[in-house]
Amino acid sequence: MIRDQLVAALQAALDACGFPAPPGGLQLTAPKDPGHGDFTTNVALQLAKPLGLPPREIASRIQLELERARPPHLAGIEIAGPGFLNLHLAPSWLHEVLLAVVATGDTYGHGHALEGLRVNLEFVSANPTGPLHAGGGRWVAVGDALANLLAAQGAVVHREYYLNDAGNQLATFGRSLYARYRGEEPPEDGYQGEYLVEMADQMRAELGDRATEEDAREWGYRWAVEGVRHDLDRIGVHFDTWFSERRLHETGAVENVLDDLRARGFVYEDDGATWLRSTAFGDQRDRVLVKSDGAPTYLLADLAYHRDKFERGWEHLIDIWGADHHGQVKSIQSGMEALGYPAGEPEVLLGQLVRLQRGGELVRLSRRSGTIVTLADILDEVDPDVARLTFLLQSVDTAQTFDLDVVTAQSMENPVYYVQYAHARIASIGRHAAELGVERLPILDVNLGVLTHEREIELLRALAQYPEVLTEATGLRAPHRVTTWVRDFAKSFHGFYRDCRVIGDDPALTQARLWLAEACRLGLASALAILGVHAPDEMTRDPSIVLPDEA
Repeated sequence: MIRDQLVAALQAALDACGFPAPPGGLQLTAPKDPGHGDFTTNVALQLAKPLGLPPREIASRIQLELERARPPHLAGIEIAGPGFLNLHLAPSWLHEVLLAVVATGDTYGHGHALEGLRVNLEFVSANPTGPLHAGGGRWVAVGDALANLLAAQGAVVHREYYLNDAGNQLATFGRSLYARYRGEEPPEDGYQGEYLVEMADQMRAELGDRATEEDAREWGYRWAVEGVRHDLDRIGVHFDTWFSERRLHETGAVENVLDDLRARGFVYEDDGATWLRSTAFGDQRDRVLVKSDGAPTYLLADLAYHRDKFERGWEHLIDIWGADHHGQVKSIQSGMEALGYPAGEPEVLLGQLVRLQRGGELVRLSRRSGTIVTLADILDEVDPDVARLTFLLQSVDTAQTFDLDVVTAQSMENPVYYVQYAHARIASIGRHAAELGVERLPILDVNLGVLTHEREIELLRALAQYPEVLTEATGLRAPHRVTTWVRDFAKSFHGFYRDCRVIGDDPALTQARLWLAEACRLGLASALAILGVHAPDEMTRDPSIVLPDEA
């Protein structure tokens, strides 16, 4: 890749000057303003203090060496400001990008930074006490896209769903459902959602009139899990493992963790309870493992669960939790460190909730639950692709408003429609070429040097940036960065489609643009696959809708 070539050339120039490598390594970035070149580096500023020389003098000497041994595609070098080196490249480097996209195919942009790393990614893991809420739907989309990102960098990713089916919440849920089954109001501390009325009617139809509270709990548990599985299937997300908390208690794993922590000297008794000395690992306070009534806390079971993940051979653990659990992050990490696992395990991402909006007003009630908006409610309103991409528009750690009016419209404001329509347009170019009897020649027989229009260069630059986008999105655990690239790329392609006739009177230009369109298709399809969104070849369209590039 061109970046690697330029970094190697810069390092060779430093060696020729007798300069050391800069602290922190060579930094080469793409400037926001194309007028400042294709790449820029602050290496002269980094070396000013170690060398005791003015940055512009250092930059001048590096510039001279680069010009003496000019790497491929380097057209010009300028010194800007206090000592930045701006590198201007010939368009030929972008033509090599096109060749690379076509040669790599639908895995273009993928890397090997995490090659072979075995990652267990746990996400959603909602309590099996009712329908999956809209916020959980957001974590569905983010978790699955993150799994795809990690896999695209070579990791072996295991998607896991944890069923909290052994605690008080399930018991409370069972009592609440049993009350509805008997025609009574749920207990004051119970579940009040109207969905319990529907559940109770279904339970009576299946179990008759003699069900017990235990029957209600187990039937309701199965109903909730089946409902979640159905919702996940609708949005196209599938888990490799559904792990039951009950298994931890039945196998003695919870007690074993407590024994191991005690043997390691990190457990003590106080005020009738058993405590973890988590402050020894940076936690704000010590945490209770076993309450004074002898019941284990969620923390103790969570420690047993995460140890089980490691014992199953996973090397790195990532969890996506709701932001309301932020206070538990350091506790679980402290406990795992006390058990001898690396500091910072598991890695925890915190997700904010989703607010639904229609007609400019918040949607506060659900016809299904009465008190919450569920993922099923959203999927009843919009296509799964729409839900996925909308959930991925911004970072999961920021609150999100899901505007139903926008995402159901065929317009530029609907990000999914605009992006998918770009892919459909590309496919239509191929169909049109076939209708005219125009076939693409082998790409090595095509003169790509004719691709010089600003719209063509814009697309090629975006394709060149895509591998770095994937790398950064993976490292930052930020799939919304891929969404941003996709939306910007779709906008660029619609502009190209408007300004550049692909199949025209110039055979050489037609061939080059057909291959550019194919590279765009591959890049866009690759990014949409990361996000879990389909790349359609055809789309129905309301003829009254005018896209911005057609106005």
